[in-house]
Amino acid sequence: MNITDIATPDFVAVDAGKRLGKIRAIFERENPRGIVVTEDGDYAGVIGEKQLVRSRMEDDTKASVVTKSAPQIDRHEDVREAARMLVEGDVKIAPVFEGEQLYGVVSTDDILQAVLDSLDAIRVDDILTTDVISVGEQARVGQVINKLREHGVSRLPVVEEDTGALTGIVTTHDLVEFVVRDDSRQGRGDRRGDLDRMLDLPVYDLMSDPVVTAVPTETVDLVVGRMFENDISGLVVTPEEADRRVHGMVTKTDVLRALTFTEEEHMDVQITNVRLLETLTREEVVESITTVVDKYQKMQVLHAHVRFHEHKEKLRGTPLMQCQIRLRTNRGQIGGSGEGYGAEHAFHVALDKLERNVLEVKGVNADEKQRGQLLRKLGEL
Repeated sequence: MNITDIATPDFVAVDAGKRLGKIRAIFERENPRGIVVTEDGDYAGVIGEKQLVRSRMEDDTKASVVTKSAPQIDRHEDVREAARMLVEGDVKIAPVFEGEQLYGVVSTDDILQAVLDSLDAIRVDDILTTDVISVGEQARVGQVINKLREHGVSRLPVVEEDTGALTGIVTTHDLVEFVVRDDSRQGRGDRRGDLDRMLDLPVYDLMSDPVVTAVPTETVDLVVGRMFENDISGLVVTPEEADRRVHGMVTKTDVLRALTFTEEEHMDVQITNVRLLETLTREEVVESITTVVDKYQKMQVLHAHVRFHEHKEKLRGTPLMQCQIRLRTNRGQIGGSGEGYGAEHAFHVALDKLERNVLEVKGVNADEKQRGQLLRKLGEL
């Protein structure tokens, strides 16, 4: 299947000179998945809610300052390749071209709607993320924004400080809506005091509750349908329906990533924000991960995901980077993360952590084998 019939010529576009205040209002009014930015009539990039939340810029700032580069997809591209390009570009929307002409856009939702009937072969526990970042009910909005930025995520489960029980969820959409609504209420003028007040509010005041959840044994077509019904992009996964502990998260991006999984013999590796690689190549990343995995031959890697995130801090012009590596294996999920100046430094820090975790899994399984042998010997006595 290709995206010829999936891409749509209907999309929201703004000029690169448009003010952020107007763009925030568009998100509030029309709730688009993303906005295409043009400059002198030519495609320049996209703006998503993530960019608005991560920006502390004033409403008079031009759109070009927060515009994000997105992969340009051919109208006749295969759906799996289009899905990979969206995931690696870390975007929810991308421009679709027919030759040199901008035809329209394709989004995560467009692709998932088209393949929904084929998702009944995948279960939630095949694709969920278990290393979930959460916040307590009394965390401040400013702390929530920092966590979203630091970890490069779009939603955070809110839990009781004492029990860890799930009580709500806060998303980038909640924050954008809150800021825009409050801005229109306050009007013009010096809003620094208002901003400080908003950042100091507890997350309890703007989180969504009750939380729409999923359980690990459900099929992915059901949970994606639930996301569409509730107009959300991710679900908190709990061990059972009545259990309010946070077991993991499953998002539309996780589902999109699953579409790109292959059954080929070589390891399938995806790199989110691949544009941040400067001194590293994709081939070197794959080779390094393969070397670590090969140290434990019995572990079969189904898929590897490498994600880079750039912080504002710099050292002699080189930005501080965070790298997260996650492997989906027949032994469960194994990951490693780290920070360093430049993508290569961050990757190797994360790779070292991944190697320790892989060898730890090897040790745990070796211990279990040894215990099994001991029990058998005791049974023979």
